[in-house]
Amino acid sequence: MNRSLSLTMRVLLCAFLLGIGGMRTQAQNPPAPSTPPTAQAPADASKDADKDKKDDDDDGNPFAPEPAPTLPPGMKGSDASDPRAKLTPGLYDAGETSMGMKHLALIKKPDAFQLGTSDPEAEKVKKTLSQLGMNNPKMPKEMNLVIAQLAFANSDLAFQGNHLFQGNFYGMNIFDITNPANAKLLTSIVCPGGQGDVSVYKNLMFMSVEMPNGRLDCGVEGFPPAPPPPADEAKDKSKEKKRRIPAAQKDRFRGVRIFDISDIRNPKQVAAVQTCRGSHTHTLVLDPNDKDNVYIYVSGTSFVRQTEELAGCSGEKPDKDPNTALFRIDVIKVPVAAPQEAKIVSSPRVFIDARTGAMNGLSNGGTHGKKGPEKPSDTDQCHDITVYSAIGLAAGACSGNGILLDVKDPVHPKRVDAVNDPNYSYWHSASFSNDGSKVVFTDEWGGGLGARCRENDPNKWGADAIFSLKDDKLTFANYYKLPAAQGDTENCVAHNGSLVPVPGRDIEVQAWYQGGISVMDFTDPSHPFEIAYFDRGPIDPKMLVLGGDWSAYWYNGNVYASEIARGLDIFELTPTKDLTQNELDAAKTVKVSELNVQNQQKIEWPAKLVVAKAYLDQLSRSQAMPADQVANLQKAIHDAEASHMSRGKVKNLQKMAPSVEKSAATAKTPADAARFRALAKMLEHPVA
Repeated sequence: MNRSLSLTMRVLLCAFLLGIGGMRTQAQNPPAPSTPPTAQAPADASKDADKDKKDDDDDGNPFAPEPAPTLPPGMKGSDASDPRAKLTPGLYDAGETSMGMKHLALIKKPDAFQLGTSDPEAEKVKKTLSQLGMNNPKMPKEMNLVIAQLAFANSDLAFQGNHLFQGNFYGMNIFDITNPANAKLLTSIVCPGGQGDVSVYKNLMFMSVEMPNGRLDCGVEGFPPAPPPPADEAKDKSKEKKRRIPAAQKDRFRGVRIFDISDIRNPKQVAAVQTCRGSHTHTLVLDPNDKDNVYIYVSGTSFVRQTEELAGCSGEKPDKDPNTALFRIDVIKVPVAAPQEAKIVSSPRVFIDARTGAMNGLSNGGTHGKKGPEKPSDTDQCHDITVYSAIGLAAGACSGNGILLDVKDPVHPKRVDAVNDPNYSYWHSASFSNDGSKVVFTDEWGGGLGARCRENDPNKWGADAIFSLKDDKLTFANYYKLPAAQGDTENCVAHNGSLVPVPGRDIEVQAWYQGGISVMDFTDPSHPFEIAYFDRGPIDPKMLVLGGDWSAYWYNGNVYASEIARGLDIFELTPTKDLTQNELDAAKTVKVSELNVQNQQKIEWPAKLVVAKAYLDQLSRSQAMPADQVANLQKAIHDAEASHMSRGKVKNLQKMAPSVEKSAATAKTPADAARFRALAKMLEHPVA
């Protein structure tokens, strides 16, 4: 998507754009990743005015296809010969292709979550735009339609037991996934306000609300649109443009809603915690030392509301107002037994420069833009924060930086490291490896509305950046990007994913919008590679329409993907040359009662022989174990299982454990050494 929307349009769209700071286009070849610079003074008003004027000079339809320019020198693009590159278009009948993934089901959106028209002049389109305060007569008709469709876009997922919770800009839906191939809709909540990201804990469900049409009562009527700017302001390009935000409304809600889901078919809103910037995303945080409360880290990326609407809110630069709502996150404390008492208990300044005390202590270090390299700009927001309580750390994807937080005291997280990368446009989300030795950050270049996986789009832009993590320090290892080229009308960029619990490996399944789903092995962070995928053709061959998979998560044996335009996708991984049935069976031994991906849980595998067989497959694949030893172990495991774990057969396995343990010392890679040790441990105490 074209970065240079008019300022007014960018403000109106800010809650829709999935990572608005990430709306970038091609540039020169930048240098390698760097460390953050020292704190700098906030950008001054004249610089902001120049930027706004530049934006205003490039109006048009940002949803029109934008052909990819020539690759910058030294950069490589995606593979146009891949079978995913030429799939036929369609909404429900697009061409499909896959490797290592079986598509079990697509459950279409309920009617209430469908715009129901493709006519930009339709009354429902006009009504939706009016409710959003976006009925600008100067907008192209195509934009009217796309924005109206965005008001019904599916967003993120959460899981509890046999239930799947799917967020939507218009509310949320709950599914029964007892039988994944025949999942069924249980109930829907119509509650507009975008972006609708959800998480669950026991009998509570949390929902992010950021857009100005959100109401305390979940009403669909929105609020009156803002008046147009004065004629002289619109005409005079020399005047500094001021953000025009919606008029204050006593019934507006922007923040985190809390529902009681004790009756899963009839959720009840029990609290609504207002925040100054709304909640683009949020992270459920559990404190191992506090069983009575849960905490919510709120990431607001939109404009700051007026004090007339919410007392204490200020959008000023930090040099003008030390209490500004910029340059912080909010922490909500929720008493589990009394959620109606939920409130903000801290607003950590996670970007502060510890040496100077400046709130704007981080910047992106400079990045790529439409007209070439851009100067550094302050980081004043986090898009996603992934908390890994088992290791006491969180990884924040914070617009211009990836940051590492110490969260042992969840109310007062403290930054311990930060990185930036001139190849990155907008740091969007993060995942830890299970052992906490790596972090995968995503770059949402183009804000989710851009075609960023074309043959001439650099494969270091809009990609994953994989960092090694040791002693609370992040070190860049390599990039990973969806290898298959996509078309000019397919929004495609790195987006949300989760770990696939294959023992002995670091594997992530990840959504790429209309690029589909890619499964990446990053066990060796310097050499990540794809091991499975699923993709459809573009929704529309002539116009870029927002669609594709928002998130793709593994949950208790299957992959579930929130498809923005169509509904809910459900998959099963299948064996390939890089992924055996034993490895998949071992992954399926891991069962969790709840899954909120941004509240990452430590994976523990049961001591079953199927897990041992997975390690054995890996050692065979890497040729770390001689073929005869592999064969002997395979036979011994088979014999033990066939004998129903008779004492003699179990003792035979135990006798083989010391030689396996000894091999760890001479393994050529740390991964193989860890596999030898894990296999030996299981042979010592085998369980069928």
